[in-house]
Amino acid sequence: MWLRATRRRPGQVSFPHAPSDGPCPLDVLIIGAGLSGIGAARHLLAKAPDKQFELLEARDAIGGTWDLFRYPGIRSDSDVYTLGYSFKPWTGHKSIADGPDIRDYIQEAADEAGITPRIRFGHRVKGAAWSSSEQLWTVTAEHRDAQGHLQRVTRQAKFLFLCSGYYSYDEGHRPEFSNETAFQGQIVHPQFWPEDLDYAGKRVVVIGSGATAVTLVPALAERAAHVTMLQRSPSDVAVRPLVDQTALKLQRWLPAQTSHGLVRWKNILLSLLYYQVARRYPKRFRQRLHQSAQEYLGHHFDAAMFTPTYNPWDQRVCAVPDGDLFVAIRDGRASIVTDTIKRFTSVGIELSSGKALDADLVVTATGLKLNVLGNILFTVDERPIDVPRTLVYKGMMLSGVPNFAYAFGYTNSSWTLKAELTADYVCRLLNHMDGHGLTSVVPQADPSVEEQPMLNFSSGYVTRSAHALPKQGSKRPWQVYQNYLLDKYTMQLSPLNDATLKFTGPRQV
Repeated sequence: MWLRATRRRPGQVSFPHAPSDGPCPLDVLIIGAGLSGIGAARHLLAKAPDKQFELLEARDAIGGTWDLFRYPGIRSDSDVYTLGYSFKPWTGHKSIADGPDIRDYIQEAADEAGITPRIRFGHRVKGAAWSSSEQLWTVTAEHRDAQGHLQRVTRQAKFLFLCSGYYSYDEGHRPEFSNETAFQGQIVHPQFWPEDLDYAGKRVVVIGSGATAVTLVPALAERAAHVTMLQRSPSDVAVRPLVDQTALKLQRWLPAQTSHGLVRWKNILLSLLYYQVARRYPKRFRQRLHQSAQEYLGHHFDAAMFTPTYNPWDQRVCAVPDGDLFVAIRDGRASIVTDTIKRFTSVGIELSSGKALDADLVVTATGLKLNVLGNILFTVDERPIDVPRTLVYKGMMLSGVPNFAYAFGYTNSSWTLKAELTADYVCRLLNHMDGHGLTSVVPQADPSVEEQPMLNFSSGYVTRSAHALPKQGSKRPWQVYQNYLLDKYTMQLSPLNDATLKFTGPRQV
C-alpha cells in the first residue's frame, strides 16, 4: 500500500507514494532524514550505487533539527561550508546560515538526487532485531494511516544505518522552578516555539547561556522591549564573521565545487588550529575572546559575564556572527545577569541574590535531552543490547552489534564532517563485503581495552546522560576522536580488515 506524506514544507517535492512493505530485504535501511540521513543516502548513490535502500523518518518532512527548531534567529553555530555537504556547494551569502536556508539546502540535496521518494515519512522506529540465522535486521515502526489509526510497519534490511541525531525531538531538558504557576506571563521552551507567539514590546527573560540563548537574545531584542539573558554560569563566546569574504571571492573566480572545497578545507584547518590553541593555551585564548567582545561592548564590557569556571572547549564555545549579541547589549536592547533562580513571582523571577527580573515572557533555553540511539529497542538474537556496556568502534559502530553503524558528529566542529566520514566508511565496508562474499560484520571487543567515557565534554546534556552512552576505549580503534584529520586517516585510509572486525561468510540455506 502506498502512503501519502501528511505535510509538506516549502520547497519540498510532493511524492504521492512511498515504498510499501516488500518481500525482499533492503540492502541498507537508513533511520532519519535529516542532515546525516540525506548525506548517507547521497553517499550510497555515489559510492555503492547497486544498493537498494530506504529511509524511515519519524517526522513528516525532511531536515531533522533544521525542520524542528523554529525559534527566532535559528541558525548554525558552525560555518555552513563545513556544516554543509562536501558534494554540494553552498552558494548562499552567509557563512553562519539561517535555519530555513539550511533546511532548504537539505531538501534540495534530497530532491536533486531522487532520494525523497525513498523516504517513508511519519514512521517512528520502535525496535530493531538482528537475526544471525537470517543475517538480517527486522525493523518495526509505527505509522498513522490516512484515518489516523496507528499501524505497525516492519521492514527487513541487511545493514542498518542510524542517522537520527543525538537528542530527543519530543522533549527538551526542562528543569522545574519554584512557584512557576504563579507567573502570569508565558513560559516557552525554544524547542517548541509557538508559531503565533508575539513578543513585540514585551520584557523577555531568556534562561540559559548556551548556543540557543546567545542566538535568541539578539533576535528577540530586535522587537522586544528588552531581553535579559539570565545565566547560572557564563559561556565562552566567540565572534565569527557572518559573511566569509574569502569564500565570496573564490566563488567569483572559480567553479562552485572547487571554491566550496577550498573554503571547506580552509575552515577545517583553521578550526583545528583554534581548538589546539584553546586547549594548550586556554588563558591566552580566552583573553582573545574578551578582546573581541570589548571591541564591540566598549565600557559595557564586563569580563565576569564571559568567564566560565571551566577551560575553553570543555564545553562548546558559542559563536555570535558579527558580534550581534554584543551589539544588542551595547545598544541597551539586551543585558546579561549571572545569578540563580529562587522562585517565580506573578510578574517575573526572584533571584537568589534578592534582585528581581520583571518579565512578560520567559524562554527556558535550558538545553537538550540526549536521546541514545533514537530510543530504539535493539536486540541481537533476541537479547537486548545493553548500550552502556558496548564499546564504540571508530566512533561509529558498537561492539557486538552486527551490520550496524550510526552517525555521531563532533562536539568541537561541524556535525557533518564526521557524518560524511562515517557514510564513506559504510560504503567502503559494504563494497568490501560484496567483493569477498561476506554477509555480516561485527566489531569484537578487546578485553584488554580500558573503558572510558564516550565524550570528554562537560556540557549539561552530556553529563546528564553519560550513564546511558556507550563507552570509548583506551586505545585504537576504540577511541572517539574530536579531530577530523585523525578520523579521516582512521576511517578512509586504514585497512578495513584490522583483526577487530569479525566477518561472516554467505548464509547457509
